Amino acid sequence: MDDIAQLAAQLEAYNAAYRGGAPLVDDATYDRLVEQLRLLDPRHPFLKAVEPEKFPGRAEVRHPSPMLSTDKAYTDAQLERYVARVRKEANAAGLQAILFRVTPKLDGLAGRDDGQVFVSRGNGLVGYDITDAFSKGVVPVGGRGQGLGEIVMVQSYFTEHLADKFEHPRNMVVGIISSDTLNVDAQQALDDGMVRFVPYSRLPQWEGDGDALLKEIESIIQQLGSDIDYPMDGVVVEVVDQDLKTRMGATTHHYRWQIAVKRKGQTAVTQVENIQWQVGRTGNVTPVLEVTPVALSGATIRRVTAHHAGMLTKLGIGPGARIEIIRSGEVIPKLERVLETADRIVLPETCPACGLELSWKGDFLRCTHLNCPAQTEQRISHWFRTLGNADWFGIKTIKRIVAGGFDSLEKIYTMTTSDFAALGFGPVQSANLAEALRISRAKAVEDWRFLAALGIPDLGVGDSRKVLQHYSLEELPDLDAQRILGISGFGEITSRSITQGLAEVRSTLRHLLNLGFNLEPTRRDDGAGTQAGPLAGKNLVFTGKMQHGSREAMQAEARRLGANVQSAVSGATHYLICGEKVGASKREKAAQLGVQMLSEEQYYQLLKQ
Repeated sequence: MDDIAQLAAQLEAYNAAYRGGAPLVDDATYDRLVEQLRLLDPRHPFLKAVEPEKFPGRAEVRHPSPMLSTDKAYTDAQLERYVARVRKEANAAGLQAILFRVTPKLDGLAGRDDGQVFVSRGNGLVGYDITDAFSKGVVPVGGRGQGLGEIVMVQSYFTEHLADKFEHPRNMVVGIISSDTLNVDAQQALDDGMVRFVPYSRLPQWEGDGDALLKEIESIIQQLGSDIDYPMDGVVVEVVDQDLKTRMGATTHHYRWQIAVKRKGQTAVTQVENIQWQVGRTGNVTPVLEVTPVALSGATIRRVTAHHAGMLTKLGIGPGARIEIIRSGEVIPKLERVLETADRIVLPETCPACGLELSWKGDFLRCTHLNCPAQTEQRISHWFRTLGNADWFGIKTIKRIVAGGFDSLEKIYTMTTSDFAALGFGPVQSANLAEALRISRAKAVEDWRFLAALGIPDLGVGDSRKVLQHYSLEELPDLDAQRILGISGFGEITSRSITQGLAEVRSTLRHLLNLGFNLEPTRRDDGAGTQAGPLAGKNLVFTGKMQHGSREAMQAEARRLGANVQSAVSGATHYLICGEKVGASKREKAAQLGVQMLSEEQYYQLLKQ
């Protein structure tokens, strides 16, 4: 019994971490442990209830009908037993022709949108009000009020832009929904319209009888997978006939008329040879497993990312451990399970970059020393990447610059062509780097982007814009937490974090301002908590070739007038301003989402108001 209780407790902990967007194990490991518990104790309470998710601080909303979990079939035999159960019930009801429907099983955050309130699944009976997801920029595919569905990120976008920073798009989606403040990557994904609420009714589907289902299931999975560009975790099979659904009913955990068919990706077994530790911009020190090279899904795998130091201790991962890895279309292979633990687990006591002592924060080892060279490199890289108005400063270039003693933005902005040449850069590259520094100061950039580029924790692009609607850059170093807390959308913990971050970059901020960057100021709040003008608080997208000026100039002017300029149409967009040669797909998307379209002339007429 102790083993059963321990296994159930472990599953509860894994589920809580998964629902919170920071999974400790992969889906396959979790599912395997669930099946193990089912064998040991089929009636255990954990198996009888929906795995709960929580969004503290959100209003609770009771679902009109339960949003339950889905039973799972991992083998053909399990799917055959499901079809047999359906046929047995159908025969008892006198039904002859039984149709099944198959749709992709999205790997996101489930919710229900009735057009007024958007609610997470919660515990299946009561969910949490997450309606503000749409104001953040989550796109409701097909418009509001489409019922049950899933919040997901576009897979190809994640693979291209974010796979080297995040383990899985679902983790990022959970962070977007649960957080008051968003980091630069999350805000950009929202601005680009890449985070979407996809109703189940809008998914591609297959219909057929039981014989066809059992015979063609593999090709069905492949076909449906090729029809969507969202993270997919198998397919969902359900009965079409509503009367039969009602007759079959549900358990406290899942509907009996429905089952999820899940297939593993290609796996391989290898051995951990070494563990490298990487230091991020915020000081988190994360492990990378160096493994014996193994072929997997057309690639030779030598490195496998692990989540954090806590994962190594909990799963017994170290040099000598035998592990199974999986690659299901992802660029980065994932740890599937540990087959043989290491004899000993050795964690670093000091930072691999600066050599100073590490500390723990939850499951993460952290270097809290601001002069750590690795953190310095990542902060400088973040500055140029976020500022976005100068090229040439890739991470390899930055590493060489920092190693040469130019380890702060203050020092870097003193560099000349001869300084770069002295560090071993060629004459052309040295001249380009010096010119890039000049351009970064001279080329216009929004003040909120300038602030976000400083890399202050909890102060990404969107929240930098919020803060600067109330206070100027010059005022920020002297702000206290109470004044940040007075801005709508900031909580106590976030306000304290931002205040501390501002204090840490005070001298850098003032120094950079004295260099005379060409900053475009954010339109200030009118003092009553709102902004005046027809664009204040509106979300705009500019598209097509403009006749009365460049699109960039129009975007900058709109921001000065209090608008939020997006790069792609979403459900949160208020106006799509169209120049010449606008693609039909963008217009169709705007029409589908109910976004008002304005010609260039109509836009200027609006400004005159």
